[in-house]
Amino acid sequence: MAEAHASPLPAANPPLRLRDPLAWVAALTGLFALLTGWRLATPSILYFDEVHYVPAAREFLALIKTGAGYYSNREHPLFGKELIALGMWLLGDAPLGWRIVPWLCGVLAFFAALRAMWHASHDRFACIAFAVLLATGFHLFIHTRIAMLDIIMVASLAVAAWQFAAACAQPEQGRWRLALTGLAIGCALGAKWNAIPLAVVPGIAFFIARAFAGRRRLLWSRRGAPVPGVTLIEAFVWLGIVPLAVYAASFVPGYWLATPFHPSPLAERGLIGLHAEMFELQSQLKTTHRYMSTWPQWLLNTRGIWYLYEPIDGAQRGVLLIGNPLTMLLGLPALVWCLWAGALRRDWARLGAGIGYGVSLGLWVIAPKPTQFYYHYFVPSIFLLAALALACSDLRRLPYGKWLSWGIPAASAAVFAWFFPIISALPLARPNSYLVWTWLDGWK
Repeated sequence: MAEAHASPLPAANPPLRLRDPLAWVAALTGLFALLTGWRLATPSILYFDEVHYVPAAREFLALIKTGAGYYSNREHPLFGKELIALGMWLLGDAPLGWRIVPWLCGVLAFFAALRAMWHASHDRFACIAFAVLLATGFHLFIHTRIAMLDIIMVASLAVAAWQFAAACAQPEQGRWRLALTGLAIGCALGAKWNAIPLAVVPGIAFFIARAFAGRRRLLWSRRGAPVPGVTLIEAFVWLGIVPLAVYAASFVPGYWLATPFHPSPLAERGLIGLHAEMFELQSQLKTTHRYMSTWPQWLLNTRGIWYLYEPIDGAQRGVLLIGNPLTMLLGLPALVWCLWAGALRRDWARLGAGIGYGVSLGLWVIAPKPTQFYYHYFVPSIFLLAALALACSDLRRLPYGKWLSWGIPAASAAVFAWFFPIISALPLARPNSYLVWTWLDGWK
């Protein structure tokens, strides 16, 4: 892959241009794949939200085998469940079949997020630090090992960020990279509606950058940032029309999925009518839940979710979703720094980390859905860790800053190692072993 070392949106004080760390990214991605793939079939039962999505995926397999399937889990789009069904079709209706596609999506999300960081910042250190922070941040590791829709959405969003950043950095490849951006956005929307706020960001960013470029023929000019050679009209096709077309296409199998007393709600009501029902089902989720939480608790990492805690496969095992206690807190001042430094330097990587965090978290601040959970912080946490990686890079300019800049990723890895038994379903010594890791009441 050809890589350019200059961005059409340069910072006022651009960082030193270094060699593309693609080999490092590939090696670290391989290590992440091995770490997350180890004992992927444990636990051998459906756990947490797998009990909703795997049965829904089974209906696609029933549709293929018998020509009839039940339209279950109608509150979510179909694409993620279709991919889970693909894994089950390839490897069987068993733990490895349930989780193989989410695992592949997690590995893809890791690689794509690092490539997005490189193309946005051209900062070799920040890219490698981000790899360590992301791999040891808990969220991505846990969701790569469970058959939920969130990891499919995150992988699609990461690919979209990678391709959009690369289109801006390599305008000679801009057209096909924008097309891939639109395709990935459509897949993210087809996995889960949580992607909606970020789905519109590339299009808005393109419009604002082109408007500030001062072109007189705003809609038809091919000159100016962010992708010279692509008009605003063409960008609207790639970033607006293509995502909606891909999203709509993901519903096609739904025309043959029926309910017990009615034909397919998609065939009966049409795509728009089905979406009215989906929105109604989402809005009805108002019952209290022992693990429900609020966004201020997410910021401070004070409320976790037990995805699993029971005797299974011959041992007591658990999977506790919390964020890395070190980096989730250090990332908050890093976000403030990135917003300030990004605005001061016109540094789009740092601004992008802060804005991406705000947009993805802002959905849950204003969402009419009162029952919310810590896994909704998955996407914001990725932007938070990106901001921390960029802040670590800036620390290198300070006296003794190099020690601190490397020390933070190293400490993150150490904390990850300490919590590894309780986030990976390793065998535990006794039923109350969880007390070793539940430092806060909200984690119990």
